Amino acid sequence: MDVKEIRDKEFPRRFRGYDPQEVESFVGRLADYIADLHRELDNVSDQLRQTNVDLKEYRVREKTLEANLTQTRRISDEMRANSEKEAKFIVAEAELQAEKILNQAHNRLAQIHDDITELKRQRAQFEVRLRSLVEAHLKLLEVEADRDRDLSELEDKIKILRSPST
Repeated sequence: MDVKEIRDKEFPRRFRGYDPQEVESFVGRLADYIADLHRELDNVSDQLRQTNVDLKEYRVREKTLEANLTQTRRISDEMRANSEKEAKFIVAEAELQAEKILNQAHNRLAQIHDDITELKRQRAQFEVRLRSLVEAHLKLLEVEADRDRDLSELEDKIKILRSPST
């Protein structure tokens, strides 16, 4: 039943019946009230339709956000895993480099020890040679001193022989 039917409804007239003006007035108010209810129902229906449309949009957005969040988590996990792998690789590479440097330092230290040992050996040889050379020169000086003494004695003998006996 719609508002037009209510407004157009006519009641048969009887003796001692209702006051037709009051009935018509009441029916008019009732029709207005029902019309208001229909308008309100239409508004509520429109709002409900709009709310359903909005709800569908929000659900689509929610699914999109959930998908994005899932993808972001996955990418984040992948990035974290890759970062951890890269960090492990960098640490391993640094440890390898440190080991190489340490080995080089040990080799250099061993070489320095060898060089020191060689220098000590050369020093000992030099000292032996120098001592031999000094001893040889001392012997030469002794021989020269003996020679000078012998020469002095000879000169003294020659002087004695040269001197006229008096």
